[in-house]
Amino acid sequence: MGAEGVEIRVAREAGACYGVERALQMVEAAAAEGGVTVRTLGPLIHNPRVVAELEARGVGVVSSPEEAAGDALLLRTHGVTPDEQARAERLCARVLDATCPFVKKVHLAAERLAREGYQVVVVGEAGHPEVEATLPHAPGAVVVGSAEEAARLPRARRIGVVVQTTARRALLAEVVGELLGRAEEVRVVNTICEATSGHQAAADELAREADVMVVIGGRISANTTRLAEISAARCPNTHHVEGADELRAAWFEGARVIGITAGASTPASQIEAVRAEIERLVRR
Repeated sequence: MGAEGVEIRVAREAGACYGVERALQMVEAAAAEGGVTVRTLGPLIHNPRVVAELEARGVGVVSSPEEAAGDALLLRTHGVTPDEQARAERLCARVLDATCPFVKKVHLAAERLAREGYQVVVVGEAGHPEVEATLPHAPGAVVVGSAEEAARLPRARRIGVVVQTTARRALLAEVVGELLGRAEEVRVVNTICEATSGHQAAADELAREADVMVVIGGRISANTTRLAEISAARCPNTHHVEGADELRAAWFEGARVIGITAGASTPASQIEAVRAEIERLVRR
C-alpha cells in the first residue's frame, strides 16, 4: 500500500520471460570468462537500457558477423537468419546461440510447413527481427500483419500459418478467419509464446481495476507495445516508460489503484525501481 490508501499492484505475470533470462545468463557467463571480446549480433533483447548496460561492460552490438570476426558472438533472442549463423560460425572465435527456444519452434514449424507444400504465412510485424529471421526458413513465405493484408493475398490450395511469438491471439484469429476463405486447406501452428499470452491476460485483468497503468519496457519492444495497447484499452490513463526516471507525479494524482506491468525484456530490477519510485512520488 502506498500513501493514504493508494494501492500499487504489479501484474501477476510481468517482466523477463524464460528466453530473456536465459540470454542474459549466457551473456553474463561469456563476459565473465574473459579471454575474448564478446559481441551480440543485433541488440540481444529489445530493452535499450539493458543493452546500454552491457555496452558499458564491453559487450558491444554488431550488425553483421563480419564486424565480430575473431570475437565471441551471441546470436540475439529474436533469432538470426541461417545465412547469418553460418557466417558467424565461419568467422567468429565462438558462437553462442541465445535465440529464444520459442522462436526456434517458429523456425521449425515454418520449415515443416514449407517442406509439406504449404504456402507459408507468417502472422506478425513486417521488418521485426524475429519475423525477418523466420522468413528464410520457408522460401516464398509472406508476412501478414492484419486481416486486411490477408484479404489481399492470392488464393492458394494450401496455406500454412505460423505466428510471431509476441503477437496477439485476437490478431491470429482475425487473419485465420480471412484466410479460411482463400484456400482449400488452412493449417495453423499457433506459435504465440505462453509467456506473451500470460503477460497480456494479466495486464488486461489489472487494467480493468486500475486508475493508472504503467507499462515498463523498451519502446522498440513489440511485446511491450502490445501490453501498452491492451492496458490503454481498459485504462486510458496508461503510460509506457523505459525506466523510473520517466515517471511523473501528476500521473498519479487522485489515483487509488496504480497498476504496473512490464514486457518480456524487462528485468525484475527495473520493475522494482519503477515500483519504488511510484511509491516515493505518491508519498510526497
